Amino acid sequence: MADFIRNPVVTLPDRNPAPHFCEQELAFTEEEKTKIARWVSQYPTPDGAVMWTLWLAQEKFGFLPPEVLRLVGEELGIPYAQVYGVATFYTQYYKQKKGVCVLDVCTCFSCQFTGGYDLLHYLEEKLGIHAGETTADGCFTLQEVECLGACGSAPMLQVSNGPFVHCVTRARADALIDALKAGRMPEFASVTLPQDEDELGGNRRTDVAFCERYATLPIAKHTR
Repeated sequence: MADFIRNPVVTLPDRNPAPHFCEQELAFTEEEKTKIARWVSQYPTPDGAVMWTLWLAQEKFGFLPPEVLRLVGEELGIPYAQVYGVATFYTQYYKQKKGVCVLDVCTCFSCQFTGGYDLLHYLEEKLGIHAGETTADGCFTLQEVECLGACGSAPMLQVSNGPFVHCVTRARADALIDALKAGRMPEFASVTLPQDEDELGGNRRTDVAFCERYATLPIAKHTR
């Protein structure tokens, strides 16, 4: 029988890593505690608010090292292991320090078939890093992620858990990097649907500044 403790399939995390934040920094403000208490009140048990609280902690500290996960557990009154399990399940929660801009490139089936890996490798070459790494200047972290739910506008990527960038070509990737270096985040765009072209002018959304017209998806070179 395999001994997964002595010979793990993957490297086990350090149980007591050096902290990134001192004890004085590890505290929620009264305003933040009020928010957390309001979230907790919306669920039958406090663990229902763990995702909201992790998100708040990530916005506050930038990422979620073990000491921040413990803080979340203490505030909610739930075990550290439970908080750790949620934080490590979702890629949107950052367990290591990231760059100022995090580029999540989708390589799931639709994006893979339309050039998701081509886009990922192009960004690796352009930024001089591999997926999972951060540029030396701390500006960009590049990540390969699973489906982001925008298969109709593949290949695509997401910037720092925020706006999607649809139908990404090399030219659009270049423009995105230049804009982010200048401190400009991409605006939210609604992608039109063919079935709405006549009745709704292609757009189901009324709360967006601009739309991108639907286009036939490209086919990655290696699949032709």
